[in-house]
Amino acid sequence: EVQLVESGGGLVQPGGSLRLSCAASGFTFSSYAMSWVRQAPGKGLEWVSAINSGGGSTSYADSVKGRFTISRDNAKNTLYLQMNSLKPEDTAVYYCAKDWVAGPYITYGMDYWGKGTLVTVSS
Repeated sequence: EVQLVESGGGLVQPGGSLRLSCAASGFTFSSYAMSWVRQAPGKGLEWVSAINSGGGSTSYADSVKGRFTISRDNAKNTLYLQMNSLKPEDTAVYYCAKDWVAGPYITYGMDYWGKGTLVTVSS
């Protein structure tokens, strides 16, 4: 059974930092690209960032480029999102998601999602 469990969310002041983690199990983590997606209160889903299976290729939404860094540790089956210079508009539930196809490339199609972790940016 595929499981994705996010952690690391919380309350942080504007300008602060947080590091999210996503622990994966039930599939060969190192074979799949992974993504972070967020949902702000009352809004739709927004794709944030993705990383390919080997970790050598990453992509970011313009809204987070230069502030967020996605990474992965395939030995630990864990995905990360380092978030710096946080803004109130980054407030959202953050989900990690698994690519639907195994391979070296990011397809941006996702088939499994975690339950999310809440990030609140407020003074």
